[in-house]
Amino acid sequence: MSTVAFGQPSRSGDDPWGSVPDEGSTARALLDVSGRITHWNDGAQLLLGHTVAQMRGRPATDLLADPAAASFCDEWPLRWKGTVGLRHRDGRQVTVRLLAHRLQRHEGGPDGWLLVSPLAGTDRTAEDDRLPRSAFLYAPNALALYDTNIRLRRANRAMEEIIGLAEDEARGLRLSEIGGKPQSIELEEQLRQAMASGSPRDVRTRLRSGGESREHAWLARIAPVWDIKGKLVAVALSAVDITGEDRARIRLQLVNDATLRIGNTLEIGRTAQELVDVCVPRLADFGHVDLLTTPYPHGDAAPSLDNGVLNLRRVAHRSIREDTAEALVEPGQVWDHAIASSPVRAVLSGESVVLHKDDPAFRTWAEQEPVRARHARKLGVHSILSVPLSARGTTLGVAQFLRYRRPDPFTPDDVLVAREIVARGAVCLDNAQRYTQEQQTALALQRSLLPQTLPQRSAVQVAYRYLAAAGRTGVGGDWFDVIPLSGARVGLIVGDVVGHGVQASATMGRLRTAVRTLADVDLPPDELLTHLDDLVLRLSDETGGEEEAGDIGATCLYAVYDPVTGSCTIARAGHPPPVLVNPETGRVTTMELPAGPPLGLGGLPFESAEFSLAEGSVLALFTDGLVERRDRDMDEGYRLLHEAVIPPAAASLDARCGAVIEALLPGGAPGDDVALLMARTRILDAAHVVTWEIPADPAICAIARKDIDEQLTRWKLQETLFTAELVVTELISNAIRHASGPIRLRLILDRTLIVEVSDTSSTAPHLRRATGFDEGGRGLMLVAQLAQRWGARHSAGGKTIWAELQLPNDGP
Repeated sequence: MSTVAFGQPSRSGDDPWGSVPDEGSTARALLDVSGRITHWNDGAQLLLGHTVAQMRGRPATDLLADPAAASFCDEWPLRWKGTVGLRHRDGRQVTVRLLAHRLQRHEGGPDGWLLVSPLAGTDRTAEDDRLPRSAFLYAPNALALYDTNIRLRRANRAMEEIIGLAEDEARGLRLSEIGGKPQSIELEEQLRQAMASGSPRDVRTRLRSGGESREHAWLARIAPVWDIKGKLVAVALSAVDITGEDRARIRLQLVNDATLRIGNTLEIGRTAQELVDVCVPRLADFGHVDLLTTPYPHGDAAPSLDNGVLNLRRVAHRSIREDTAEALVEPGQVWDHAIASSPVRAVLSGESVVLHKDDPAFRTWAEQEPVRARHARKLGVHSILSVPLSARGTTLGVAQFLRYRRPDPFTPDDVLVAREIVARGAVCLDNAQRYTQEQQTALALQRSLLPQTLPQRSAVQVAYRYLAAAGRTGVGGDWFDVIPLSGARVGLIVGDVVGHGVQASATMGRLRTAVRTLADVDLPPDELLTHLDDLVLRLSDETGGEEEAGDIGATCLYAVYDPVTGSCTIARAGHPPPVLVNPETGRVTTMELPAGPPLGLGGLPFESAEFSLAEGSVLALFTDGLVERRDRDMDEGYRLLHEAVIPPAAASLDARCGAVIEALLPGGAPGDDVALLMARTRILDAAHVVTWEIPADPAICAIARKDIDEQLTRWKLQETLFTAELVVTELISNAIRHASGPIRLRLILDRTLIVEVSDTSSTAPHLRRATGFDEGGRGLMLVAQLAQRWGARHSAGGKTIWAELQLPNDGP
């Protein structure tokens, strides 16, 4: 449309549309917003006899033969058509076919109207009847007519080019006979169905045009044809080449599929395989992903070429052939590339590289890598595309694609699609590498913090299993430990830190160290968990506000078993209760314990429960990852655990431990870390434990030394007599001097000789260095020097001072 403003005179013949050929064949007028005429062309003057000068500025309603009909103009939509009676200059009425367009440049309202009407002499003529054949013959779209038997009757020039036959050569043949392809048969069936239903339809298909070896995508529009009597006489077929649109749609679908399929895991090999699986066979006949041994950050020095070659590690590949004959190396192998090869050029330049078999660069590469070049020629490779895998400013490697079965080489559009897909894959590979590095770091840290070997104790026989989490969650903070305690007792602990990764592993290490420290001072289980709860709160505060208090949390279960009495004291902090197997009945029960809040909440008490265990009882302590999974709740997990923990005949404890893992975690790939600690209890023989009640009399020390001599002689430990006498004398003397009430002396023969002196005082002894004029202060120093370990533990009735003496090599 001309840029002339509506309602303003035009500089070009006073016509906003400019000079129009055959101006006298159409009457045209422009009205402004008030309905006054602003333009009047020659055709309008021929129609009504009024000149331009006479009509400009006059209301258009003055031309109506019936002035009462003027109101209908206000109701015109954007376009109106109809018959109107107009008044000729000579006074007669002229009935005209009128087409009115509302002219509107913005949403504020109309800017006027354009009125047009064809003049006499434009009706259908005999010449018009001769137009359809030429229009059909030379129409730009391919057109064909098939009779009621679906045989060709007419085909225009465009259709003749598609089928590769002249109309006379194909007349009388069916579509399936003309095309000779399965797609032709399917399209012929569509013609039959359109003929039977009398309804038009659109069909998309792929066919080769005449003389071409490459398929085109076509949109076939099928429509029934009726004669003037309404009889169905033929069916018309119009074909439009939509190859470009189809390829664009396929490329877009390929990119969309890549977005959905690549990066579903954080495994490097799996992610690389997903990339090539998307591209083969839809983009290439063979594709592979090779990674640099060391990623190349952009802006740094280029990767060094060792003897003129670049080492790349194959991660994944895929072929259209089942035998993957294109691959000269397998995933995991490292192979070298010459500097002229497209992968090296892509890595060093950061740009995609395309090689065709006739390119000089292809021949240069073939000279530097003759083995691979001969293999490529044998396969018939004619086009190679290498795309660098770059993400976050770092080149990770290269993705390479080959074509040899499909005839067309890689086009610029193919390169764009490949770059888009590889860019997506590079980000996912970078994520996978970062995750793998973090997971390996966390796993190494966790393994270094977990016990490498468990101490062999007379109190219990232990076996354990630890499985790190698989998948996106990464390594967690589960841990377990077996802690030797005084009096031949042993501490069993299992814990679980909230979260995964390096932070969880580091927190786990700090808690495990704290537990060992607290256990060394012989705190009962409930008190130990109270101190551990305070530690978790402090760790939360040390985050500097990055996490709210309580965000660093953990669960824990601590059990202390005494092989002398067979008692086991257990407390838990939000942790799953253990399972106990009775050695006599084989019955499995879940031990009932006070729940206790998880560590990190603060201010809530912990309670202990004490059990008397028969010799041979089996305790199973574990983290929640063993019994709780997404596909089952904890109750079901406990049921499976009860079934799995029942011992088969003559099964070792380690075998039972493995059987539990196999039953509850088939495949061995848990979604959360799993720690399992199983302990079989033992009770020390009465012959290995001797107890004496000691009166509060200093003279009793001589009697105690005599009793010790006799007992150690029975145990054939004469070599330790002197040391044992000194330690016993010092401990009894201290008890008599500083304590009150009954005193008890106990000897325990275990892996060491344990000397215990108990009294009713709660005052703890302190080791100090005596000066030259002090009368005391040397006794405990002497005990510390003579004993392998010594310490004190408190109980509700007082305290116990203990010391462990090393046995001679030939001792029991």
